[in-house]
Amino acid sequence: MTVRVLLVDDQPLVRSGLRVIMADHPDLMVVGEAADGAEAVRLVADLSPDVVVMDIRMPGMDGIEATRLITAGPATARVLVLTTFDEDDHVYDALRAGASGFVVKDMALDDILAAVRVVAAGDALIAPGVTRRLIADFVGRPGTAGPAAAPADQADQARPIEGITEREREVLTLVGRGRSNAEIAEDLFITVATAKSHVSRLFAKLGARDRVQLVITAYEAGLVAPPR
Repeated sequence: MTVRVLLVDDQPLVRSGLRVIMADHPDLMVVGEAADGAEAVRLVADLSPDVVVMDIRMPGMDGIEATRLITAGPATARVLVLTTFDEDDHVYDALRAGASGFVVKDMALDDILAAVRVVAAGDALIAPGVTRRLIADFVGRPGTAGPAAAPADQADQARPIEGITEREREVLTLVGRGRSNAEIAEDLFITVATAKSHVSRLFAKLGARDRVQLVITAYEAGLVAPPR
């Protein structure tokens, strides 16, 4: 399967560099480029990309608002946000807007390409160490629902999850810890195919677009505690 990619960044050098790199990979096809969020929203409707590689800070409509409009619309495109994790607080707003993953701009190019494929597949988190830390901080911010925002002895404030089986709850807990399907299978002594089926059912039952949203749900439900 060829992954159709839309590049969104106000810096032409960033876009052209990614385009050149992706041209050497037959499974990745750059179908368009945008210099701001408004143009990105229009091109998503016109070009139907699988993945939108989205910068956050851009003139006019920024990447957060563009992500919100893209994920709320009829398009099935997933958004991979370009971020500088240690500096950009807006990444938390991008999570709320529906972003499916994150790429740190100084990551190795091979890792960025792998992240595009991961988001297109919807079956793993990107840079698990960074993403888990990011989501843990996100759910613990003031005004954010979930146990991470409350003292440890106030677990009753966690948002309950209904309609899932005990096995699915176990799988959700492991997803919240950043475990891959293969690792979940090993932990629960099941096959990888069975683990993937459980994750797929969680997507359907919880209305989650991807594993990032499942991780957030696991934190909010109190199944996973944020790192101290």
